[in-house]
Amino acid sequence: MSEAADQIFAMLKQSAQSGAPLYLQLRKSIEDAVNRGLIGPGDALPSERDIASKADISRVTVRKAVQDLVKGGILVQRHGSGTFVAPRMERVEQSLSRLTSFTEDMARRGMAVRSAWLDRGLYAPSPDEMMVLGLSSNELVARVARLRIANDTPLAIERAALSASVLPDPAAIGSSLYAALETTGHRPVRAVQRISAANLGDDDARLLEVPSGIAGLHIERISYLASGKVIEFTRSIYRGDAYDFVAELRLSGPGEEGRP
Repeated sequence: MSEAADQIFAMLKQSAQSGAPLYLQLRKSIEDAVNRGLIGPGDALPSERDIASKADISRVTVRKAVQDLVKGGILVQRHGSGTFVAPRMERVEQSLSRLTSFTEDMARRGMAVRSAWLDRGLYAPSPDEMMVLGLSSNELVARVARLRIANDTPLAIERAALSASVLPDPAAIGSSLYAALETTGHRPVRAVQRISAANLGDDDARLLEVPSGIAGLHIERISYLASGKVIEFTRSIYRGDAYDFVAELRLSGPGEEGRP
């Protein structure tokens, strides 16, 4: 590690001519060292005191650079142990053209899948749930919230809502919600998804084992039966460092513009 540290400080001296603030120069030097493989996942950084002394900068500057890298997911801090290079995530590529469950999707990749239940119950519907699912105020909504884990890595938090008439006993769901819906003839056949960027709050970040405030993906999905009836309203948070969503686009032919 001492050789890698020397490389970091050498890069810091090279970037000193840029005129950028010192904490940005140090942040870039550490990030470059990680990207070049000079320090790998799980490697420990020297202490703030050692970095400050060797680079001849203040500990406040070091702390600011390190905190920026922690927020960016490059480094992780373990209380009482120090600062380490974050483990590299094997990114999951998911098609936007197929409606599959998380369990089915991960199984096709040969990944071991499990879920940690966060909530399974019947509740009075929220205004959004009433509007999307077509419920009245005196009906109940079934809510199912799970932390989705693949190969022991938490990847997503899924929070699904369905009419209680479709899912009267949420606690009876096994590993797959869609498999449970299929047994009653309520598996959706199509869906509309909206994907947006989101900075993870403290609770979601803790569940996904990433720094609070790091970038993630917020996905809202409305799923339909073949009849056109809305069956599922799901809002999920995915780790931004673990997922790539891919869609195939085709150029419209003559006279096809605007065709649904």
